[in-house]
Amino acid sequence: MWFLVMLWASCLLMGTHAQSSASFRRANAGSGRCQYTFMVDSPTEASCPSAVSSPEIEALKSRLGLLEALVARLIGGEAMSKSTQSSGSQSGLQDAYSQVMGENAQLQREKQRLDRQVQDLQQRMEELRQEAERLRSRPCMQQPPPRVPQNDNSFRPGSDPAWHYENPGYQELTAVVTEVSAPNLEGPADISGCGDLVWVQEPEVHRKADSIAGKYGVWMQDPEAKEPYGPEMVWRIDAVGSEVRQLFGYENMDQLSRGFPTKVLLLPESMESTGATMYRGSLYYQRRLSRTLLRYDLLSESIAARRDLPHAGFHGQFPYSWGGYTDIDLTIDENGLWAIYSTNKAKGAIVISQLDPHNLEVKGTWETKIRKTSVANAFMICGKLYTVASYTSPNTTINYMYDTATSQSKTISVPFKNRYRYNSMVDYNPAQRKLYAWDNFYMVSYNVRLGKQE
Repeated sequence: MWFLVMLWASCLLMGTHAQSSASFRRANAGSGRCQYTFMVDSPTEASCPSAVSSPEIEALKSRLGLLEALVARLIGGEAMSKSTQSSGSQSGLQDAYSQVMGENAQLQREKQRLDRQVQDLQQRMEELRQEAERLRSRPCMQQPPPRVPQNDNSFRPGSDPAWHYENPGYQELTAVVTEVSAPNLEGPADISGCGDLVWVQEPEVHRKADSIAGKYGVWMQDPEAKEPYGPEMVWRIDAVGSEVRQLFGYENMDQLSRGFPTKVLLLPESMESTGATMYRGSLYYQRRLSRTLLRYDLLSESIAARRDLPHAGFHGQFPYSWGGYTDIDLTIDENGLWAIYSTNKAKGAIVISQLDPHNLEVKGTWETKIRKTSVANAFMICGKLYTVASYTSPNTTINYMYDTATSQSKTISVPFKNRYRYNSMVDYNPAQRKLYAWDNFYMVSYNVRLGKQE
């Protein structure tokens, strides 16, 4: 660099006389330092005068001063550029660090907000659970609605009508316990009559499920069995899991107790929850994640009929109080095949439909005034709906009855035992005159008594 500067200086000294000869020499001085010498011929003087005039010296000093100032400027600018680059890099890192810390603080504030929301939701869920427990013991009763005819336009195809809990179409009333005259337990049972239910015996245990898949399930006997299976055949389905398809058959109650199935069938389509039933050689059940009802023929081991239950809630919309996607409950009594469910139009109240056992068509429909989610289970006896108040209380009641023959309802109080405190299925067998139940892994049955038919 210094070499270029000196060249530039020599050019200044030479002025514009480009044709003047010049020479350059580099040699070590006496002090040992490297010395550069430029020799330029004067354009006007043939020889050097004895002394250099003072104006010439002053002009030379001025030019050298300008040269030194320019060199200092160049060196200072280079250093300043490096300093500026270093300062800019540090400033960029500080800005990035500040941005990261700001985002971290924002995330911390968001986490605190979400934690507060979770706490509020947990508190609300606990309040709802307590409210549900309170409502569970309050069946409602009102003037009975008229029977819904089959050609009611509410069952036309299409989407369900919208509804809101804020403006219910009915009001739940305070439960009024109806005194029921005690049956004569020492005398013979009314075998053929179809009076009201008046007594339920202590549960009899038949078997405990082997695995967690049997926490809840359904078990049954066909009241009108057909070949190749007889009336003693017992059927069982463990209902825990997303692919419930195995149907176990036992030759009789003794083989069920021993745990030795004689037949295992694989259903072609998965089942939803514990609402299945057996009737006239067919298994009736709800297909998973739908309102579709299926009739599975035991003889051909295939689906013999399928049909959507009009407007029925499914997969957790209107279950029993214990949950388990028990939106549609199929059941049998002396009058045939029934479906217990609810719809948007009914605003969550229990709806009863009688079904054709061959093609699953709806033959008749009745709408009650008791919420399905407020009761633990329900079953039919002699065309009358009965509901169980609690699935966990060891000493609960059958608390409500609706008669499809008269469209009349009333609250009742028939003692009922949940011995194992998690009763997920209660169904009636008209041939045996017994209730079959699945109580926390245990398959149990109850003898029942009906009053005299009026």
